[in-house]
Amino acid sequence: MDSTLFSFNLLVNSCSSLLFFMTCFRCFSMALCHGNDTDQQALLAFKGSINDPFGYMKTWNASTHFCHWSGVTCGRKHVRVIQLNVENQKLDGPLSPFIGNMSFLRSLYLSNNSFRGEIPSETGRLRRLHRLYLGNNSFHGQIPSNLSRCLNLVSLVLGGNKLVGSLPPELGALSKLEYLLLTRNNLTGEIPSSYGNLTSLIGFYAPVNNLQGKIPDSFGQLKNLERFGVAANRLSGTIPSEIFNISSITTFDVGLNQIQGTLPSSLGITLPNLELFIIGGNNVSGSIPSTLSNSSKLVYFLAGSNQLTGSVPSLEKLNELQQLTIPGNYLGTGEPDDLSFITSLTNVSRFRILEIQFNSFGGVLPASFRNLSTELQVVQLSYNRIRGNIPPEIGNFVNVEEFQVRENLLTGTIPMNFGKLKKLQILDLSQNRFSGNIPSSLGNLSVVSILLLHDNNLTGEIPASLGNCNYMIEIYVANNNLLGQIPKDLFALSSLVAVDISENHLDGFIPLEVGNMINLEYLNVSVNNFTGKIPITIGSCVSLEALDMKGNFFQGIIPPSLSSLRGLRVLDLSRNNMSGQVPKYLEDFKFQLLNLSFNDFEGALPNEGVFKNASAISVIGNPKLCGGVPDIHIPECDIKRSKKFGSRFILKIVISVVFGILGLGMLVTLLICFLLKKPKSVPVSSSLGESLINVSYRSLLQATNGFSEDNLIGAGSYGSVYKGTLDGGIVVAVKVLNLSRHGASKSFMAECEVLRNTRHRNLVKVLSACSGVDYRGNNFKALVYEFMVNGSLEDWLHPHPSEDTSQAAETKKLNILQRLNIAIDVASAIDYLHLHCETPIVHCDLKPSNILLDNQLVGHIGDFGLAKFLQPTAQNSSISEGSSALVRGTIGYTAPEYGIGSELSPCGDVYSFGILLLEMFTGKRPTDGMFKDGLDLPSFAKHALLYGAMEVIDPSLIYGTEEDEQGKSTNIYQNKEFLVSVLRVGVACSAYSGAERMNITETVSQLYSIKEALLESQKTSGAH
Repeated sequence: MDSTLFSFNLLVNSCSSLLFFMTCFRCFSMALCHGNDTDQQALLAFKGSINDPFGYMKTWNASTHFCHWSGVTCGRKHVRVIQLNVENQKLDGPLSPFIGNMSFLRSLYLSNNSFRGEIPSETGRLRRLHRLYLGNNSFHGQIPSNLSRCLNLVSLVLGGNKLVGSLPPELGALSKLEYLLLTRNNLTGEIPSSYGNLTSLIGFYAPVNNLQGKIPDSFGQLKNLERFGVAANRLSGTIPSEIFNISSITTFDVGLNQIQGTLPSSLGITLPNLELFIIGGNNVSGSIPSTLSNSSKLVYFLAGSNQLTGSVPSLEKLNELQQLTIPGNYLGTGEPDDLSFITSLTNVSRFRILEIQFNSFGGVLPASFRNLSTELQVVQLSYNRIRGNIPPEIGNFVNVEEFQVRENLLTGTIPMNFGKLKKLQILDLSQNRFSGNIPSSLGNLSVVSILLLHDNNLTGEIPASLGNCNYMIEIYVANNNLLGQIPKDLFALSSLVAVDISENHLDGFIPLEVGNMINLEYLNVSVNNFTGKIPITIGSCVSLEALDMKGNFFQGIIPPSLSSLRGLRVLDLSRNNMSGQVPKYLEDFKFQLLNLSFNDFEGALPNEGVFKNASAISVIGNPKLCGGVPDIHIPECDIKRSKKFGSRFILKIVISVVFGILGLGMLVTLLICFLLKKPKSVPVSSSLGESLINVSYRSLLQATNGFSEDNLIGAGSYGSVYKGTLDGGIVVAVKVLNLSRHGASKSFMAECEVLRNTRHRNLVKVLSACSGVDYRGNNFKALVYEFMVNGSLEDWLHPHPSEDTSQAAETKKLNILQRLNIAIDVASAIDYLHLHCETPIVHCDLKPSNILLDNQLVGHIGDFGLAKFLQPTAQNSSISEGSSALVRGTIGYTAPEYGIGSELSPCGDVYSFGILLLEMFTGKRPTDGMFKDGLDLPSFAKHALLYGAMEVIDPSLIYGTEEDEQGKSTNIYQNKEFLVSVLRVGVACSAYSGAERMNITETVSQLYSIKEALLESQKTSGAH
């Protein structure tokens, strides 16, 4: 009995223990599963809120444990998510607030995507988080202050977004933080002094924002700081002296701010590890510390555009130095030893860039200059008072790309060895005292694009070998003592944009080869001894804007071929032996200056157009001229002759009017008879407005050779465009709608309605429309436009490969003024559509393929298939007459607000124009493969503006060549400031927020100002 009872009790106790164990295990399992479930649900919420175009997260489903999902890493101990890495996957959408539920997360890598919306405040719940990488996305709003709760944060990367507001002072509590990156946002306010408590901080980057105020003194407490970058902000005051005592600093960049003060004399001693030092673009004064050479690891020293004075100290210990950039200061004293520091650089084996222009350096170019590194790429000594010769050893610098010594006191001859510099792209020796001949060896400079030798004492002839410089864009040899004739090979270079050979002793004829210079914008041959007639081939220089031929012995008439130079703004033929009548076609030119004085012109002076503006023209010294407006003050023409001419003119008018009335009557009669005979069942073609062309399906079929593929010149969303020739030889463009495409018919009606209500020189002219049926009984709709012989802007910016690639590349090239003119054309048309139509119109699809160019390369906006009329109250708002839900335009050009459902508005067109403008001057499509991971064309250009911008300019606008083998951006020349100004307009128009965009009227004004300044610059440059 006792034994049985004992066994029973033992069984009960055993069951109780097992039950307890199972209960505990179940509780533990439930807790573990609960944690796992939280992570899984958070991950699914993360996935559900975004678009995944490449299917990176396709493994995120129930068939696989979430620890095996792509980008997810779990810890072994708790089987919880400790890392999520989805960088560079083009993910788009908001960041789910459920991210805050993954409480074991240590690393969150989301950089280089398109995440948008605000950074969820729930991120502050991730107490174990070490690394938060959100860079290069589109996050907006403020930085959550509760990120300060993530006390284990080591790296916080928020750069390349659209964050606004001030920096949260609370982040100063992150005592473990080593890297704080805030680059390229819209952050404002001051840098909090509490950040001086970030005692573990190694790198602090906040360039390209709108931060202001002083760099906090507390930053002197950051003894572990190695990299400090706050360039391109609005910081002021002085640099705290304590920062210069942080010996660990390797990178110090405060460029492009408003910082004042001086550099400490102990700079090189207290910062022995310094590698990069940038203070350029501030108001720093005083001298460059003599201790700088003690920073023996220094690679880059950039201190241009400040108020530095005194001499440059010896740099003999800087064996790693590659770049010394100190232009735009007051350095140098004019003394003989000003350039002695160059001697201290002769042992620096990797030295590449020497920029000391716009200072007061004097003395002789030291003999030691020839011993500088053969790695030398840029030599910029312009605008100083340097004397002496250029050593013949210049030929040793085989890697030099830019050599500029403009406006110094250099003498001697130009070394023959310049011809050995095969990589030389810019050679500027102008405004010195060089003598002797121009070396023929310069013809060996196969990639040179800028050759400036003007304002010296050069003699001899212009070498014919210069005709071998096939990439030459500018050549200036004015104001020398050159003799002989112009080499025909030089004037045959089609790459030339500007040529100035004025104020020499050149003679002979202007070569007929001048007609080959199809890109020429500026030609100055004035004050020489040229004879003969103006060659008729000059009419082929269709890009010409300034032609100065004064002070020669030219004779004969003004050739009729000049009538094709519609872009000509300056024409000076004064002080020659020209004769004949002043051509009437000149009335239509928009001259800023027309000088025909002191010639032998005769007859009646035209009195319309430019000839009404006495301040723009000069015709004095032509005694046989008569007539003109009174302000010109030349004799009236013979009265009898005028009366005779007047009688004939009146008679012609009367005859024309009579026959016109009779003709119109017959036309109306025939039209009535035709309409009465026509069966109602036959479809008719109708023309738009006052069109003079009546077309039918049959006539369009014949005109386009049966809509042949050979006649196809383009295709769009809703149809195809064909080239056609109507009866009478009228060449037209026929847009045939693809009515099977949803929305095509609506597009046709929209385009008809817009074009019926608009008249502007920069809108494509519609000649007619056809709406009926084809021979198969299918509905047929087409629009007939004026044919644009130069195709679309797309064809010129991105020419398609052809069988003759070289020919395509040669013909499809737009120079800076041509692009600027086209931009003005487009902006003027947008201004008209938005502000000067009876009902405002938004185009909705501005892009290069919809900008068509006529024979004068005048831009015309086409394709109004997506255009919308706005209510008058919507002109400055976003209220449209209908929903914009289905109208988005083209990816890359569409305003970002349309992507989130905003209604159409004029500022959407402004955004598209901004993208178009940036594309025109960078050569980059907004859909280029490089624009990913949060980088787009506007931010690409905006960032480049802070560092000179020239590396993003279309290479054909700089040198006409591609980048070199290393992909290194080349340097710019005289047009730099104008190209930068255009980029600024493009960036202002393509601002992310519509409210921040430049209005279209201001845009037009800015572009005109840039153009006028550019023309004036070229005129002034030509005068030198």
